[in-house]
Amino acid sequence: MIGSLLGNRYRILELIGEGGMALVYKAECTLLQRTVAIKILRSQYSSDKEFVERFRREAQSAASLSHSNVVNIFDVGQDGETHYIVMEYIAGTNLKELIKKEAPFALNRALRITLQISEALRHAHEHNIIHRDIKPHNILITNDGVVKVTDFGIARAVTNSGYTQTGVVMGSVQYFSPEQA
Repeated sequence: MIGSLLGNRYRILELIGEGGMALVYKAECTLLQRTVAIKILRSQYSSDKEFVERFRREAQSAASLSHSNVVNIFDVGQDGETHYIVMEYIAGTNLKELIKKEAPFALNRALRITLQISEALRHAHEHNIIHRDIKPHNILITNDGVVKVTDFGIARAVTNSGYTQTGVVMGSVQYFSPEQA
């Protein structure tokens, strides 16, 4: 995939992250001459309509949000069997890596990080979107300390039918609330 041109526009530069259903690459938008991140659905899921729908729903959920603490979505597309989401590229690290390197944090720093995460979630909730997978991996921190929440892959738009679906468990097991577990 490295070096290929996706959607006649995005040159794939390097792999920067992996998740259960997608890979994330650093890429260059050749049209706008800017660095972006591209989340590409793993090939084994590209023919599964449920996974493709979940992937598109992530793009739609996140794209409806405009907040300084939420990663911006620029584009969504399909190139052959490859489904992708183009996002703001965040130079920095994720909270998991930061914790490994620098924990414990000073109280003021921990509060600044927590406040920014809370602001992102508040904004999402005001737009009737529940993230449902907040964990250190999904919290990016820029080199100048700005927190960006990402990966709305299992977010749910709140409807009149409620917040949950009976018999379905979503999220990362290590970060479940006790009542979910």
